[in-house]
Amino acid sequence: MQDLIAGGTESSAMAVEWAMSEMLKKPELFANATAELDHVVGRGRWVTEEDIPSLPYLEAIVKETVRLHPAGPMLAPRLSRKDASVGGYDIPVGTRVFVSVWAIGRDPALWDAPEEFMPERFLGSKIDVKGHDFELLPFGSGRRMCPGYSLGLKVIQVSLANLLHGFAWRLPDGMVKEELSMEEIFGMTTPRKFPLEAVVEPKLAVHLYTKA
Repeated sequence: MQDLIAGGTESSAMAVEWAMSEMLKKPELFANATAELDHVVGRGRWVTEEDIPSLPYLEAIVKETVRLHPAGPMLAPRLSRKDASVGGYDIPVGTRVFVSVWAIGRDPALWDAPEEFMPERFLGSKIDVKGHDFELLPFGSGRRMCPGYSLGLKVIQVSLANLLHGFAWRLPDGMVKEELSMEEIFGMTTPRKFPLEAVVEPKLAVHLYTKA
């Protein structure tokens, strides 16, 4: 359980960092997210878990983030239970199979402009991350799906929502968005190669940032 919580915390933080990175590359997305948050939540409180179903644009940002930057580029290995043929390749029974969700998320046969960060592609879309839509499998599918996906998804959504709601974000002085590196480290997980650096300023009432 401790390993599960630690792993979930790391992958959730990684997803939030990637989301903020992508939005700093396209600052106009902040205006869309902020408008939704101001309309649904207002400026008098923080975002709660109960608000998330009423924030479709935020959910679209999260889906687009895990499409381009899944925490793990490969799903847990599978074992083929019978002979099969996939994409012109013969897979004998007993073969250990690795599925690259990183490649699926960037497949031009599945996604328009797959390298572009466009949360709008998920607005009005029924594609979800719960393992039923095979073009978007950041948490896997079936009996080997990540057991902590529900908690991890909530942590990502609420954390990102409050970072967007409570603060104004910009790149450091003298830095333009074209200079923001989006290189990643490819391994068991895919964190940023260089930690994100940004300038934040509070934008809600002062008393909301202090403990009661």
